[in-house]
Amino acid sequence: ENVIARDFGAEGPWQKLGTDVTEFKVAGAKAYWAPVLDFCTKEIVASDISTSPDLAQQHRMLDRLLEALPDGAAPTMHSDMGWQYQHESYASRLEGAGITQSMSRKGNCIDNAATEQLFGHVKDEFYRGREWGSFEDFKRDLEEYIDHWNTRRRQVRLKGLTPEEFRNRALAA
Repeated sequence: ENVIARDFGAEGPWQKLGTDVTEFKVAGAKAYWAPVLDFCTKEIVASDISTSPDLAQQHRMLDRLLEALPDGAAPTMHSDMGWQYQHESYASRLEGAGITQSMSRKGNCIDNAATEQLFGHVKDEFYRGREWGSFEDFKRDLEEYIDHWNTRRRQVRLKGLTPEEFRNRALAA
């Protein structure tokens, strides 16, 4: 069910999250990134970078998400209708963690616009015009960029704060 229904706004951190997978061409091969974006803070709260967009990648991403998930948080996790998000093991892990699953309508990328917008920013700011000699170099640099995104990249929509600063202020209020 499309629980989010294009309402990407959230009153506070850890209420609405989004995920998807995007592809990069790296060192003559492909790399796949599966992040989780907090719709309130614009923070990348978990992710996995892999050479294969398989179910194992999704489970590693969920492992990282569940490690970061604060006690008592019960967010909604939104995605497209990709096979991995429909897989029973993925859906049952969300349910077991108290996370409500939401999926876009079939063939409607606008339903997952918040996560797609993240991909656009990352490809424009980090990826375009660059080349890497190996997957490992790309992975290291993307992880460094994720840290930059969360801790140093100021955003107009966050009143000039970084995602980390915005989250900390929201939780202190």
